[in-house]
Amino acid sequence: MDDISPPDRWAERTIDDVLSPDVRLLLVGINPGRRSAELNRHFAGPGNRFWPALSASGLVPGPIGPAEQHELPAHGIGITNLVARATATAAEVTREELRAGGAALVERIAWTDVRVVAVLGVTAYRVAFAAPRAARGPQPDRPGWWLMDNPSGLNAHAQVPELARQIAAAGRAAGLVGGG
Repeated sequence: MDDISPPDRWAERTIDDVLSPDVRLLLVGINPGRRSAELNRHFAGPGNRFWPALSASGLVPGPIGPAEQHELPAHGIGITNLVARATATAAEVTREELRAGGAALVERIAWTDVRVVAVLGVTAYRVAFAAPRAARGPQPDRPGWWLMDNPSGLNAHAQVPELARQIAAAGRAAGLVGGG
């Protein structure tokens, strides 16, 4: 008898990019969580520190959350993901998906005037771009690319003040006003 697993109802879920030709800073998540896919909003999971960190970065005029993500391009900011499919945790994303997502990201942004691409996930970046020693901050081998901590609530290492500092620094490098 064949081993037939039930289909993962999240495997086909994706969310829309927040991207326009005017975006100068593109923030790149690893992949959408289930709550984000459910709402079609980036970083919408409970405990995710992205929105508090962005609000504290000085790049937006005040507190902002997933429901206001459509306002970001007016501030020169966009959001996308390395991998489109939703999962319960980023640990479910395969190395092959990350590598393919990195290549697709490079193609996807070619039509924009993005100045800084900031990937929010150290391990994911290292795999996606075959850069095992990549460290947080600007990437010397990829001008205009930055590496930041993942804001997921599962990543206890990255707290809001440090995430805000990282986002603000990338925003300044992209030429955005503010940046704490």
